[in-house]
Amino acid sequence: MKTLLTGVLSFMFCLFVINVEAQEMKKAPIDTIFEQGEPNPYGKYFTGQTYLNMLSQKNDIWNSSIGNVTFEPNARTNWHKHSGGQILLVLAGEGRYQERGKELRILHPGDVVRIPLNVEHWHGAAPNSWFSHISIETNLPDNQTTWLEPVEL
Repeated sequence: MKTLLTGVLSFMFCLFVINVEAQEMKKAPIDTIFEQGEPNPYGKYFTGQTYLNMLSQKNDIWNSSIGNVTFEPNARTNWHKHSGGQILLVLAGEGRYQERGKELRILHPGDVVRIPLNVEHWHGAAPNSWFSHISIETNLPDNQTTWLEPVEL
């Protein structure tokens, strides 16, 4: 009986270690001040894997929405627009930003992107780099996001 119990406990410990290691592997290998968050619930509007950590939900007091978005290499949003605009604060990694019909912009930590109202754009990670930014939804409560087609690179 003791041998069986020892075997079961050893097996359970191995499963625990494997689970912890798997969770650690999912964490971005970039250094940011905010937690990476969970897989993005809006993932159907993205290419590749992204993670979302909502830092401040919109409510009647703050009337703001602020989230930390982390992108695995080459992950990106679909084309989209915000009726109230958006501000991106780049935290880590190397990213990409482009407005429809304009040149691609390379993003680095410390960059600020001010996206005007209703401008079609996309943003995401460089092909070989993780990327993290803060997304601030401006002009709430009426700011609506319209998701468009995937970006073809």
